[in-house]
Order: sequence, then structure tokens, then C-alpha cells
Amino acid sequence: MKFKGTVFKFGANLDTDGIIPARYLNTSDPAELAKHAMEDADPTFVSRMKKGDIVMATTNFGCGSSREHAPIALKAAGVSCVIAKSFARIFYRNAINIGLPILECDEAVDNTSDGDVLEVELATGGIKNLTTGRMFEAKPYPEFMLQLIEVGGLVEYTRKKIQAKSG
Repeated sequence: MKFKGTVFKFGANLDTDGIIPARYLNTSDPAELAKHAMEDADPTFVSRMKKGDIVMATTNFGCGSSREHAPIALKAAGVSCVIAKSFARIFYRNAINIGLPILECDEAVDNTSDGDVLEVELATGGIKNLTTGRMFEAKPYPEFMLQLIEVGGLVEYTRKKIQAKSG
């Protein structure tokens, strides 16, 4: 899987309330959540981003509560992937479970600015900053996790496995 998008860069400790404010948690509809993605962190985010754009942050992205709404809101808003120096572990697992690619890469974060355009190759972990020409390398996903992301997350992955066994 390959992605190309403009970077929206955030700082450290962006919690799940910053990703999707708690006042919108009365719904689990991805389209409704998408309208409010990053609303408290950047009120203009949804109006400026385009499908395929990339969220980047420094450390501890997705800390706070364990709600799945946060990665669902980002994915439904059209975010292709999130790159950070580190993720809160529960956000990391929730993102993978719903099929939102996330990568840890200190060097990319340190050498990328808000508005830069990146190309990301999940299979290799390659990150190319098309604005500066610099190349970075995140740890690539194992094959089974790539498959999980490609089909849209754990539920779809499991559904396909069950169908294959019963068909």
C-alpha cells in the first residue's frame, strides 16, 4: 500500500479528546465523527484536509481514553496514515484494528514540516518527503498486519477468514 498526502503536523501528547472531542461520542457513525476530527486541536483541519493527507505528531499520540472513536474519526475523515515518534499503546492497537495505518519514525517527524508532501510505502516502511527530497525508514509491518490493514481492519479480516473456511 502506498499513500501520498500533505502533512498536518501536531505536537506531543495529543489525546483522544483532541482527536475527537468527547461531546461527539454519542454516535459511532464514522461519517459523523469525521466531521469533527481534530476539531479541538485544529478547528480548520477538516475543511483544509484532502482525502489521503497525513497526520504527523511528536510523542504519545492518542493518549488518554481507550475509545476507538479517535482512529475511526481520522480514517473516516480521509487520513491515509499517521506518523509519530510514539503512540499510546491502546491507540496503536485500535488504529490497526480499524485499518488505519500508523508508523513510528523519529527521523521523519524531526525532518518534516507542516504542509510538506509525503509518499509512504507501508510494505517497506519507506517515507519520502517529496517537498525536501529526504528519505526516511520506519519499521515495515509484518505481512499479516499489512493484510489486516488492506482489508479495512480486524473485523473485515476475520470475516474474510471465516468465509474462506466455510466456503
